[in-house]
Amino acid sequence: MADSSFDIVSKYDKQEVANAVNTAAKEIANRYDFKNVGAKVELAGEVVKIEANSEERCKAALDVVQTWLVKRGVSLKHLEVPEAGPRLSGKEYKLDCALKEGISSENAKKISKIIRDEGPKSVKSQIQGDELRVQSKSRDDLQAVQRLLKDKDLDVALQFTNYR
Repeated sequence: MADSSFDIVSKYDKQEVANAVNTAAKEIANRYDFKNVGAKVELAGEVVKIEANSEERCKAALDVVQTWLVKRGVSLKHLEVPEAGPRLSGKEYKLDCALKEGISSENAKKISKIIRDEGPKSVKSQIQGDELRVQSKSRDDLQAVQRLLKDKDLDVALQFTNYR
């Protein structure tokens, strides 16, 4: 019998992100506490751009965006919020939050080590670019690996694809 396998990836649905940002922009345009603060939210490629006339309003707009991302099923681990917070640019405060996709090599090594140390012994994993391929003769062992990784608090959002 051939080995069963699946891939571990970290991707987000671009359409869901666009929908979440657009809905957040509409909410910010209509909410009373955002009136006359010049708050704007837009998606520019792989970056969510937020601006307002105060640091607090900028953070509140970020909170609205994060709420809508969660409602649309997009993990907040895909959103990279700058540690420093909003930066002052002229009279406006701006916040550029990058959207990240893919598993970095250090995270891939961490995940591979978790599978090796804590997973069933029959399971093999190999790093392929920005994803991992996990193989085993037993499908039950593969499902055990998925449960193991879901229970871990990793700093990257994981999806399991190509289950064969």
